[in-house]
Amino acid sequence: MKSKLKFKGAFAGFATIVIPVLFVVAIVLFFFVMGNPQNFQGNNPENLPKPGNYLGTIYKGGIIVPILMTVLMMVITFTIERFITITRAKGKGSISAFVVRVYQKLSKPDVASAIAECDSQRGSVANVIKAGLLKYKEMAGVKELTRDQKVVAIKQEIEEATSLELPILEQNLVILATIAPLATLLGLLGTVLGMIRAFSALATAGAPDAVALATGISEALINTAFGIGSSALAVIFYNYFTTKIDKMTYNIDEAGVAIIQDFVAHNS
Repeated sequence: MKSKLKFKGAFAGFATIVIPVLFVVAIVLFFFVMGNPQNFQGNNPENLPKPGNYLGTIYKGGIIVPILMTVLMMVITFTIERFITITRAKGKGSISAFVVRVYQKLSKPDVASAIAECDSQRGSVANVIKAGLLKYKEMAGVKELTRDQKVVAIKQEIEEATSLELPILEQNLVILATIAPLATLLGLLGTVLGMIRAFSALATAGAPDAVALATGISEALINTAFGIGSSALAVIFYNYFTTKIDKMTYNIDEAGVAIIQDFVAHNS
């Protein structure tokens, strides 16, 4: 149990460290790469970007852009982190095939071989099933308890193991869930600020300032693109990962039912 808590704390620490680092990286990229004078006409960041220079165009998106860049990099970073974690949690090979093999071993019954399958499969699902099988093996040799009491003990063991494994799988998904609406709102904020600048240029006395007008419109569009893009990616990957976790949870529940049924059948 202590090892699981350490892993959970490590994941939380990962988020605490990564988010500020990504923000610093975004600031550096925004001011020193995208804001490089060579990206603009006359080598002056106050002017329009050179034709076809996308870095300068992004720079003209305004001060909200580095925040949106941080959000986008967070989506990418935590997507990779969750993908690695959930892939490891699955263990080796197909989970469904693994559950079938365990069920076949139990039907003989051969608990030792079923436990060996868990050791071979590894991952969160295998850990939960192994915990249930070890309790199965322990309860099979206990004479003091009734069959119902033994079944309850096995169920509790599986539930406890599940409660230790699932939080690790769901860790940091809340960040993706938060980014989905937040990125859109930040993009909208940047869009509003850009449109304010654009209309301020139109309200200039005399001839409208074409540079200020173009800068304001560019700021509005760049922020919109970043916000919508980041939000869309966050929604897609959040749903993808939650679906994977739900499937793993279903496999755990299915295996738990099989363990209980087999125990009842062979320990009447």
